Amino acid sequence: TQKPTPSGFQTNEYADAQLQEIVRKMRERATVYKEKLKDPVLSSPEGSPTASPSKKKPPPPPKEEKKEEKKEDAEAKPEEDHYCDMLCCKFKKPPLKKYMEYLQLPDSIDSYTDRRYVAWLMLVTVAYNWNCWFIPLRFVFPYQTPSNTIYWLTIDIICDICYLCDLLIFQPRVQFLKGGDIISDKVEMKKFYHSSVKFRLDVISVLPFEVLYFFFGFNPAFRANRMLKHNTFFEFNDRLEAILDKAYIYRVIRTTGYLLFILHINACLYYWASDYEGLGSTRWVYDGKGNMYLRCYYWAVRTLITIGGLPEPQTLFEIVFQLLNFFLGVFVFSSLIGQMRDVIGAATAGQNYYRSCMDNTVSYMNTYSIPKMVQNRVRTWYEYTWQSQGMLDESELLEQMPTKMQLAIAIDVNFAIVNKVDLFKASSFTGECRNGCDTQMIYDMLLRLKSIVYLPGDFVCKKGEIGREMYIIKQGEVQVLGGPDGTKVLVTLRAGAVFGEI
Repeated sequence: TQKPTPSGFQTNEYADAQLQEIVRKMRERATVYKEKLKDPVLSSPEGSPTASPSKKKPPPPPKEEKKEEKKEDAEAKPEEDHYCDMLCCKFKKPPLKKYMEYLQLPDSIDSYTDRRYVAWLMLVTVAYNWNCWFIPLRFVFPYQTPSNTIYWLTIDIICDICYLCDLLIFQPRVQFLKGGDIISDKVEMKKFYHSSVKFRLDVISVLPFEVLYFFFGFNPAFRANRMLKHNTFFEFNDRLEAILDKAYIYRVIRTTGYLLFILHINACLYYWASDYEGLGSTRWVYDGKGNMYLRCYYWAVRTLITIGGLPEPQTLFEIVFQLLNFFLGVFVFSSLIGQMRDVIGAATAGQNYYRSCMDNTVSYMNTYSIPKMVQNRVRTWYEYTWQSQGMLDESELLEQMPTKMQLAIAIDVNFAIVNKVDLFKASSFTGECRNGCDTQMIYDMLLRLKSIVYLPGDFVCKKGEIGREMYIIKQGEVQVLGGPDGTKVLVTLRAGAVFGEI
């Protein structure tokens, strides 16, 4: 039998029933597979076979006494492992893992955001600077004596411990980028660090050449390999500059430190040359009077900065040494002065740009004889914009960033302002606007916001003008004027108010 459908087609009732039955079975089958996906342990829809009657009963549970004894043994065993016998005494020795848990060291370290890692780099940098400054000093000047050797060795051991902790604990935990992904796996981080040049230098810097003390005496020259850990010093500089608000101050201090260190090395070389020639043997060498380090440092300053006024060298060795000193002094001093100029220039680059723009604008207005009243308003706008924002155009700074970063900055800067507007105010329950607009629409609008400064008395827009912008008041007030002469204040709009075309 067939029946006519509303659309004019003929449908077989038997075929329709069969199709409905197939659809029903397919739905049941889909339901079963969904349950199996949710619980993989779930058995098939078919009935499971019954248990065999000959199956033995499970053995009875062990007695509670045995369980308690095993627990006591398991608890006592780690305690015994944590003790060690030394000199007929028993000392408690927590394992290294306990120390690591106490220090709360993470499994992986983000070198760009972790402040604790920067603090650790600062500690290693202090140890590195100790070695760089005092190894040459102790090698050349007779400041290390048998009476104070124990103090020098104590500080050396502390510095070596810092080096070893950095090599074994911190550096293998530092994350790295690979193919655009941040790798935080322990094995991968160790492999990456062990395959780097930094690891080789770190290993060489901790090699214990001090064992040669037993054969040649306490000579600080055997610790010269400690000065190879320079990568940590430069990494600390980069990380510290990234988190400082005024990094140029640290750059000036660092450049000054470079100059002082070069003068320090030059003073050590001068004392070594004087000792080689014989103290007080000629007018050029150090005569052995006064504070030996300060006298040699004073000579290094006058030589390296080419001040002059020093005794003339007499022997061939003294002449060659002085010539090399003059050549290196001119090169090094000029390089440091140029670096200092760049650092200070970068620190005042924004201020110089502001002055240049203002001077060019004033020159332009003077060229075209702009009235003084207008010129004063332009100067006021420049000064207020620079003092309030620290820049003249915010868009120039954001144009170099990707859209995602621009949105993140715009949300932090402007979202609180937009959220004050009733039209865009978000609901505390749904996170969407109360008037139906989506939060994503607000984010898109934040990217198009532009900061504009108007001085008191400026007209934002006038009657009859075509409106193409929407204004949101961030600070200050806007008066709407009307009346026959256009001077009557109809309403005063304050922060959070919106006017213009939407």
